[in-house]
Amino acid sequence: MFDALVIGGGPAGLQAALTLGRMRRSVVLIDSGRYRNGAVEYAHNFVTHDGRAPDELRRLAREDLAKYTTVELREGTVATLRETDDGLVAESDAGSIEARTVVLATGMSDELPDVPGLAEAWGAEVASCPFCHGHEYADRPIGILGDGPHVDQLAAMLAPIGSEVITFGHDDLAKVEQTEKGLLAHRADGDAVELAGLFLHPSTSQAAPFADQLGLDILPSGCVRVDVLNRTSHPRVFAAGDLAHVEELPVPMPSILAAAAAGQAAGASAVRYLADPGAETESNPFTGD
Repeated sequence: MFDALVIGGGPAGLQAALTLGRMRRSVVLIDSGRYRNGAVEYAHNFVTHDGRAPDELRRLAREDLAKYTTVELREGTVATLRETDDGLVAESDAGSIEARTVVLATGMSDELPDVPGLAEAWGAEVASCPFCHGHEYADRPIGILGDGPHVDQLAAMLAPIGSEVITFGHDDLAKVEQTEKGLLAHRADGDAVELAGLFLHPSTSQAAPFADQLGLDILPSGCVRVDVLNRTSHPRVFAAGDLAHVEELPVPMPSILAAAAAGQAAGASAVRYLADPGAETESNPFTGD
């Protein structure tokens, strides 16, 4: 039995495994090879790594983990996760894995509006996070697709970056086309607008079924409810990265750097639980008295 099973090989999972490994805990990380930012060519807003490719960040992280003899990496996909008397068991195409604790770092899935061309440009000219992508559109027209008050807030945030900010309602945009300079956005009325890039808020859902399988608390955001130490409503389960949300924050704030920081907290919380399960369970605001 491992001390910890980490499911997910993005920044949250890799950092959680590193934190556990540095405390000489036996940990196995299962990586499906599917990542929320898989379509992104360059990652930004990460000090010392600004502009580095996400797959290069993962490669560097794996090199770091290779130094720790108690950390094992496996390629595979976990299908089910269930509770046992003294831990949890994951059934995967890499075999059955038993662990005393689990760190979930499986991320979220994005569902884009049904507009032709959006999926092809997703992660490049079409994005959701202005902190990660906005600067690359500087001094050119930037579009926002969506309805509601968040559009006005996002437009105000992007105003210092773009030469102008153009908003499109969900019924206004017929299709988008990638061009050498960015995007050509076709309105439903037939007009076309040249853009450097387009921002939108996709619908999101859990990328893996484990929160449901374990009956974890889910917030209205669709994310697993965690506290600031990334503890869930299950004393042996910790969650980090895009799939988790601290309830006190008004909205989830996904980013590579934030995911890594959450992975560190989740790994440290797992270490504390392994050292003193009773005390850690009692101090958990979701499970303690």
